Amino acid sequence: MHKILIANRGEIAVRIIRACHEIGLRTVAVYSTVDRDALHVKMADQAVCIGPANPQASYLNQTNIIEAARRTGADAIHPGYGFLSENAEFAKLCETQGITFIGPHSETIALLGDKARAREVMQNADVPVIPGSAEGFTDLGTALYQANEIGYPVMLKAAAGGGGKGMRLIHSEAQLKHEFMMAQGEAQKAFGNPEMYLEKFIVRPRHIEVQILADSFGNAVSLGERDCSLQRYHQKVMEEAPSAIDHKTRYEMLSTARQAAKALNFLGAGTIEFLYAGPSQFYFMEMNTRIQVEHPITEFITGVDLVRGQLRIAAGMALGISQEKVTLNGYALECRITATVPGTIKGLHLPGGNGVRVDTALYQGYQVPANYDALLAKIITYAPTREIAVKKMQVAIDETVIEGVGTNLDFLYRLLNNQDVLDNKFDIEFIDRLIKEDAHD
Repeated sequence: MHKILIANRGEIAVRIIRACHEIGLRTVAVYSTVDRDALHVKMADQAVCIGPANPQASYLNQTNIIEAARRTGADAIHPGYGFLSENAEFAKLCETQGITFIGPHSETIALLGDKARAREVMQNADVPVIPGSAEGFTDLGTALYQANEIGYPVMLKAAAGGGGKGMRLIHSEAQLKHEFMMAQGEAQKAFGNPEMYLEKFIVRPRHIEVQILADSFGNAVSLGERDCSLQRYHQKVMEEAPSAIDHKTRYEMLSTARQAAKALNFLGAGTIEFLYAGPSQFYFMEMNTRIQVEHPITEFITGVDLVRGQLRIAAGMALGISQEKVTLNGYALECRITATVPGTIKGLHLPGGNGVRVDTALYQGYQVPANYDALLAKIITYAPTREIAVKKMQVAIDETVIEGVGTNLDFLYRLLNNQDVLDNKFDIEFIDRLIKEDAHD
């Protein structure tokens, strides 16, 4: 690989461009008309406009992205996260065009994108899965039958996607009848696929995910786990690594994740997500076949550059690290700063100091568009203990100034000063309960 086209925008595009430049790879940015002044466009060696603001016409326009690669001589494409990062059709198109797709093979993406098929593969690999549908379905009758077999409460999910789209917590047959068509409509709109499936609802679990790197020589390592339980409407708000699970469960979970990656012949960086119900009680949810938003906290506690690892694997090189050499040191937290109201950045001060990292594409005067994901910046802190890492994050969030747009900074500061969060006593429903309590006050 000599020149990498980054088929993305925002902070992840900036992150990838930096990693490429560090190892001498030239970069190509693609952008929509509304992103012509974006930071990733300014940083890349070349930049190509691929369409108007509507993501369907630009960042999801496979033909235009491939043409941009051809025009610039890019021999590889890094999809980042979101957009086309887990699109098997796009990965296949790259393969047929002789362009290296920096990620797994298209067949693997297709398999793991089908949640029902992925469950079956995991079961065959002796990975524990949540009781649920053996296969996807599109009709209410099948949903009602399977829900009765599994037992309420159940989670109704889109078979072809994630991110909370089409997802419903169902407590009764009457609720399932009422909400099935709405959830299915969301799934169709978000993923172009109306197929649904059901899972048994685990009461107040934690959301624990394991970071995997795997090369084409059969080597796979698990780089610790991350706790992503602090979520709002199924969207992650704050993550930390390592989690509070016991050492025995950590060993079992990391081993299971490697076992799953090898069963899939997985290639690249991936994340296996589990619901954790207690010691030695964890269940496979899904596997993401891309770099994660929260990858920096794993980089802090392991010292492994995950984006550079992706580039290395895509270039056909071996991992260069064995499981025995992976050590977890210290604690890291990440807070996602998101826009609640778009606008122009009129004032900007981002935190710094020992153990503080900020991943962002913001700059003074930047116009935050309303067309894309609301993520503005990620603040990451690292320290020898969780207590110190949390304190650093409190200071960092307090210090951050972003004027001209509405943000969630106040909510993050409140979360970081909540006693249950400080005591590491939370679960996947914690923030939703907090919001409901606010509504009742």
